[in-house]
Amino acid sequence: MDFEREPDAAGTDWRSASRWGAAVLVAAAVVALVIALCVLLRAAVVPLLIAVLISALVEPVSRRLTARGLPRALAAAAGCLLLVAVVGGALWVVVKLISDAAAGLTASLQAAAERASGTDPFAQAVRGAASGLQQLGRSLGAGVVSGVLNGVGLAAQVLACGVLTLALAFFLLKDRALLVAALRRAAPAGQEEKVLGVAGTGYAAMSGFMRGTTIIAGIDAGFIALGLTLLGVPHALGLGALVFVGAYVPYAGAFLSGLTAVVVAFADGGLGEALWAFGIVLGVQALEGAILQPAVQSRTVQLHPAVVLLAISAGASLGGLLGTLLAVPLTAAAVGVAKQVRRW
Repeated sequence: MDFEREPDAAGTDWRSASRWGAAVLVAAAVVALVIALCVLLRAAVVPLLIAVLISALVEPVSRRLTARGLPRALAAAAGCLLLVAVVGGALWVVVKLISDAAAGLTASLQAAAERASGTDPFAQAVRGAASGLQQLGRSLGAGVVSGVLNGVGLAAQVLACGVLTLALAFFLLKDRALLVAALRRAAPAGQEEKVLGVAGTGYAAMSGFMRGTTIIAGIDAGFIALGLTLLGVPHALGLGALVFVGAYVPYAGAFLSGLTAVVVAFADGGLGEALWAFGIVLGVQALEGAILQPAVQSRTVQLHPAVVLLAISAGASLGGLLGTLLAVPLTAAAVGVAKQVRRW
């Protein structure tokens, strides 16, 4: 009897595996179609995605202003203007400090290249980094005005994209109740709460990730800027601002901003000062990984480092730098949605 049942069991297993395989292929086809449509309609999709990130980041401020009696439209406008002021101020600080210090930074990097006169891999790496950063310093210092004048078309496109993004973020903050009602009407009958739960889970994961990243970026930038200032490294505030901006690009941003700080310290005070700067950067990064990440983002979606690296690689392949910036928060939202679906 046992031998008679074995073919049926094998057939059942084969049919189950076939169904799973077909489901995986259909899901992959749907994902590929969605990605292709997003790439084709990137002029509208990219501002929408950035607007969702902005609304997720600014929503707590807008909600508190609304709770204090401010109309929802004014609260949404105030939140967007606050974000514009913060981002614009940070960019102005970075460009101003690096532009003012371009001559000195170029000289320091040239000195670093001259000091690294050996043939060992460390010296070659320092020379390569110094050469690249020297070109960056020259372009930022001497070519900012001419680059802006020569790139009027690109600047107009960026400005138009920025205005569209802010307008979308404003409407997402202002008309959130209307959007929830529209999503409820569009959901299949009897599935309204599940659809709203999926959307709310994804949005909450994205919002928590963005807020947590901002807090961690501010703490990292403050500690590194303080340490570099005490060490006497020039342009410590500009390097701290670079650390803050680079924190939004996981791993790669921290590596590049830390490498910049170490090279500048090496140029200013030699190998000893560079080692101290490296110790400061490494200590802050260790503090972030051991304490800040678990404490600040304990209520958000936790992503394994391998998942983060794969998301960054996929985002860079699909969208370049912008894809790299959007990859991790969108992955956090997708993981949050997957966990919600799995609980059902």
